[in-house]
Amino acid sequence: MERVVKQLVFLSGLPRSGSTLLSSILSENPLIHAEGNSAVCQLMWDMSVSCEVNCSEQLIANNRFDTQKHLVSEIPQIYYQNTDRPVVVDKCRSWTLEPNVRMIKQYITETPKIIVLTRPIDEIVQSFIRLGKDNKKVFKSKDLLSPGSEPIMRSLNGVDWAKKNNAGEFLFVEYSDLVNYTNEVVESIYSFCGWDNFQHDLSNIVNRFPENDSVYGLAGMHEVRLSPCFRANG
Repeated sequence: MERVVKQLVFLSGLPRSGSTLLSSILSENPLIHAEGNSAVCQLMWDMSVSCEVNCSEQLIANNRFDTQKHLVSEIPQIYYQNTDRPVVVDKCRSWTLEPNVRMIKQYITETPKIIVLTRPIDEIVQSFIRLGKDNKKVFKSKDLLSPGSEPIMRSLNGVDWAKKNNAGEFLFVEYSDLVNYTNEVVESIYSFCGWDNFQHDLSNIVNRFPENDSVYGLAGMHEVRLSPCFRANG
């Protein structure tokens, strides 16, 4: 079977901001593959570090100056080799961090499309607290907002950097707009990514690639929950 080289679009931003909802909507399109949190960014980073540090002596001694680029740039294609859909939306909160944006431009494309989901921090904290209660865990605001901590503050650092350095590669989507003006937001994403229009069925949104949330110890973290104000018809 002939290999399909995937177009990669990147989905990033803050946690609890609608990434599972958006991925579920986009996956209705038979040309788009959008699943849960991806390991692509970390795998690319680890391979790059390995080539530059652990294996640098051997690579240099054998004049393998292009090996790092070949290995790192192939990781996304290998990771998504089991989908025949030509467009992949790779989801990772770390894609907005400056070193990772540089990595995209070095190994994947110089003109990336990065969708960045945002939401007021107080709403994100309350969402985590509710999720914790459902799982009999205690999340405290001061811990969630500790500088540089995961999952909120490190992601916020990336979003802030992206806002200050947006040369057209970032599209910012506010959670409330995604929920209340879904059609309009989806249309703006299609325009931003250069995709042909597609009629989505917003009345029956299904998560086609559910994550095993027991791995995270937080059942229900990636369920698609539609608030009462969700506007199925935009």
